[in-house]
Amino acid sequence: MKLIIATIKPFKLEEVREALTEIGVRGMMVTEIKGFGSQSGHTEIYRGAEYAVNFVPKVKLEIVVSAAMVDQVVDTITTTAKTGKIGDGKIFVLDVGQAVRVRTGETNGDAL
Repeated sequence: MKLIIATIKPFKLEEVREALTEIGVRGMMVTEIKGFGSQSGHTEIYRGAEYAVNFVPKVKLEIVVSAAMVDQVVDTITTTAKTGKIGDGKIFVLDVGQAVRVRTGETNGDAL
């Protein structure tokens, strides 16, 4: 099992969710986050005053899938979330040691 953590632009969330559902992803956790990477924030003008936005709004997806699905999920997120502009996001893949479904007690692959 693998944990895929992806940060994407907020307006791409629904499109990415639909694409992942189509390939068989059955669940994910979504968190609204703020951060910065290469773009290091930006400046905006509000009521005539310029101010720095050091942290950019993003959405973090956490998805646990079987190892066999990892490449397909990563490819789907990459192609769906890509705008070609700075700040499109990042994807990380980590190993998962154990998973348990609380309601039934099912473990590992059965818990997904």
